[in-house]
Amino acid sequence: MLKNDLFLRALKGETVERPPVWMMRQAGRYLPEFRALRDKYDFFTRCETPELAAEITVQPIRIVKPDAAILFSDILVVPRAMGIHVELKDNLGPIIPNPIRTAEQVNQVFVPNIHETLGYVMDAVKLTKEMLNDEVPLIGFAGSPWTIFCYAVEGKGSKSFDTAKGFCFSNPVAAHLLLQKITDTTILYLKEKVKAGCNAIQIFDSWGGMLSPVDYQEFSWQYINQIVEALAEETEVIVFGKGCWFALNEMAKSKASALGVDWTCSARNARYLSGGNITLQGNFDPSRLLSPIPTIKKMVHEMIDEFGKDKYIVNLGHGILPNIPVDHAKAFVEAVKEYKK
Repeated sequence: MLKNDLFLRALKGETVERPPVWMMRQAGRYLPEFRALRDKYDFFTRCETPELAAEITVQPIRIVKPDAAILFSDILVVPRAMGIHVELKDNLGPIIPNPIRTAEQVNQVFVPNIHETLGYVMDAVKLTKEMLNDEVPLIGFAGSPWTIFCYAVEGKGSKSFDTAKGFCFSNPVAAHLLLQKITDTTILYLKEKVKAGCNAIQIFDSWGGMLSPVDYQEFSWQYINQIVEALAEETEVIVFGKGCWFALNEMAKSKASALGVDWTCSARNARYLSGGNITLQGNFDPSRLLSPIPTIKKMVHEMIDEFGKDKYIVNLGHGILPNIPVDHAKAFVEAVKEYKK
């Protein structure tokens, strides 16, 4: 039994004494302890070594003390398992030297054996669960098929992903085939993560906001929804689409337990657009953690008042920035724990 199950209770829509809190990228570059390991081991070594991944996952639980842990990994372990070569260079981000630009290349991408290709992730989950000792739940995650597709086709990060979008519009048959292969792999992967011990799953649709509402339905949401449908019987699923406020109404009709919201959508609009019945997660602007600590605490309390304490998970509207002082991250979490209504 979990000693702190506040996060899971909020996901299920139960009445809680206060909302739970965690931060996207909480196991990351703002922590000196993380940077010490980063300086010793390259990125994929950290992901692929269960002892390192588990240690990094647990660091913020010891230091910042949120209500949930999120497994240290990366969304790009999935395309790597599918035969797409990915390099990750610090300060440059992901690079795919041979991006997918033709139907022939799509045909070469395969749905892998998860145990053979991603078994190290399951080992990391099991080890992390031991280290957490039932203190808090563990979140597993994956990128949305569209977000993985963007990297695979563009070959690197982009402000607009025009090449990825252009491939969808000029070669839709190949695009949908690749999206389906990513979806099938992601479902198998996340089911194994749940079996290994993850208490909930989050799907990150980081680049969903690049699409028009109509194209979002065709090239992103229908694939995310396949994942939600496949996992909903087994665990709680959170869908976070950055810049996807226009899809909140459609998302809320799915079997997702919660929807993430970025800082460009107000609490009032998010509740209205999602129909007011689903748990929401978000949406503090990560840059706002550079504000003075009293300001952070005041703004967090105001944010909880706006969303309401129930059916709500306090989080940032995207990942924590590397230049955030640890004391400010702690203040964010403490503000939630101090909240009284």
